[in-house]
Amino acid sequence: MFKTIIEPFKIKSVEPIYITTEQEREVRIKEAHYNPFLLHSRDVIIDMLTDSGTSAMSGEQWAGIMRGDESYAGAASWERLENEIQDLTGYPYVLPTHQGRAAERILYGYLGGAGKLFISNTHFDTTRANIEFSGATALDIPTPLAKDRNSDFHFKGNMDIKALETTIATTKDSIAAVILTVTNNSGGGQPVSMENAKAVAAVCKKHQLLFIIDCCRIAENSYFIRHFEKGYDHCTYREIAQEMFSLADGCVMSAKKDALVNIGGFLALKNKELAEACTNLLIITEGFATYGGLAGRDMEAIAIGLREVFDESYLNYRITSTRYLGEHIRNKGIPVLYPIGGHAVYVDAGALYPHIPAHEYPGQALVCELYKKGGIRAVEIGSVMFGKYDENHQLIAAPIELVRLAIPRRVYTQSHIDYVVEVFEEIAKTASQTKGIKIIKEPQFLRHFTAHFEKL
Repeated sequence: MFKTIIEPFKIKSVEPIYITTEQEREVRIKEAHYNPFLLHSRDVIIDMLTDSGTSAMSGEQWAGIMRGDESYAGAASWERLENEIQDLTGYPYVLPTHQGRAAERILYGYLGGAGKLFISNTHFDTTRANIEFSGATALDIPTPLAKDRNSDFHFKGNMDIKALETTIATTKDSIAAVILTVTNNSGGGQPVSMENAKAVAAVCKKHQLLFIIDCCRIAENSYFIRHFEKGYDHCTYREIAQEMFSLADGCVMSAKKDALVNIGGFLALKNKELAEACTNLLIITEGFATYGGLAGRDMEAIAIGLREVFDESYLNYRITSTRYLGEHIRNKGIPVLYPIGGHAVYVDAGALYPHIPAHEYPGQALVCELYKKGGIRAVEIGSVMFGKYDENHQLIAAPIELVRLAIPRRVYTQSHIDYVVEVFEEIAKTASQTKGIKIIKEPQFLRHFTAHFEKL
């Protein structure tokens, strides 16, 4: 009944923010080669680069850190983490890793290789990189309903079931796995419906294909199912997540998102033989099977976070505050993907800067403007992140030029978000004058992390 969003927590410890001037920021972003990843965090006022590993932990999590058992093998902290993951997912085999991309590398590296195909609603950057690094191909088949960026349809993260069946008909023998990412990060942070997850599961079962859930934001996804999908209003968020896990053969998780921690991840599987093969790779590359690159204290924090994240008050605050930012900048004339997703607001930079072509990277131009004008650090999710080159080194653009404003969990208050809204007001005033940007240095994989740019 009240309009004000009240954070369902109290602040016990604070971290200072240095308020830079616009003149200082112009120097800093130039020194960082117009790539926000290369900025020093001390020079950032509001950091929306990622929601991964940037959460504020609870008092209970900090208490768990003090209880951490640092034994090399069979630690009590490992037992607590394993039990929590097994209870949540229903999968008997749990492999801890230092973060999500390590779990991806182990599973997709083992399953992948030249000639192999992975199908997803939309692969995220590290997922795609690990798949392509193995020599395999990553194919995205999001629902066609996602093309309407302003409709009220709430599950634009869904997979295209018709396209899935069509792809299987011609490539079944080469398919290594079908991956459903919830929420669909590269697809605008949009949720996946339980109906769609069930349909994907049914297709995979019919064709005997491995079905994996990328579950790093499954609690946030459960919120949307409960509130916008018929038949789930009586379920708890955790029960919804457990039902979705029951449909798949395993999951990969970056615990740095919905486990509310700063480091960690895991791979959980139903199949014993696959789990044993992945465990061999885990021991070679991450650590022993009962710690996998994690300290005991980290495993304690993850176990607690996986329980806390399903708290009703927390999830209501989380989704409502994200929606608050998206709705307010949309009302200021900033084009965003709609409806607003769970962990981030996605600005359509191509629509904001229609005069900047894809090969001049409108998303990268916007992230530089956000930093220069307001000290806000965001990330481009467009042709810098996902663009490819043809045989003539001409850019094959991404389907859409986005900028993601990822909101760290339990970190910023409403006044911080109101400041971001004001910065976008200033961005809108000079949008027609903003110029593009060009790449002058880039690596082969995940170029957005370290590429150097110049302003045009």
